[in-house]
Amino acid sequence: MLEIIRKRRSVRNYLKQEVEKEKLNEILKAAMFAPSARDLRPWEFMVVTDKEAINQLSQATLYSTFAKKAPLVIVIFYDTSAGNRFKEDCAICAENIYLEAVNQGLGTCYIQIAEGAEADKGNPEEFVKSILGIPDNYRVLCLMPIGYPETHQPPHEDKEFDESKIHYERF
Repeated sequence: MLEIIRKRRSVRNYLKQEVEKEKLNEILKAAMFAPSARDLRPWEFMVVTDKEAINQLSQATLYSTFAKKAPLVIVIFYDTSAGNRFKEDCAICAENIYLEAVNQGLGTCYIQIAEGAEADKGNPEEFVKSILGIPDNYRVLCLMPIGYPETHQPPHEDKEFDESKIHYERF
């Protein structure tokens, strides 16, 4: 598992190659197997492969333009009718997507859409919801473009392990 984690990098440039349905299904399974508070599994996923829709989604924030280079985008969102504390559960899904994408020889990058995302076209979340027809009672957490990486970055190394960030018992 640590080998996959070491290889996980944010990928912003993709080959013009479609992602096989079998690989996409494995990624979606990994997302659905994420833990959630009280096992409520609040997440929903929208797989977007339509190029025009991907181009529109790439305009959601100031930092999402690279999404248009990907053959598909997974949108992670959740239903607020059962509560409004589910973004953490969905963030765990996003990490599972990252790791399974690497395991499948693919790459991705987390694009924040929820609170704090910077945009020049108004509210990024409302922008995404309007493009995809997501109802008002849902919150959009992020976009995850997925594809075959154009280049490969070296894996993380042990020298990046910073023991000064670890505290035992007390600060």
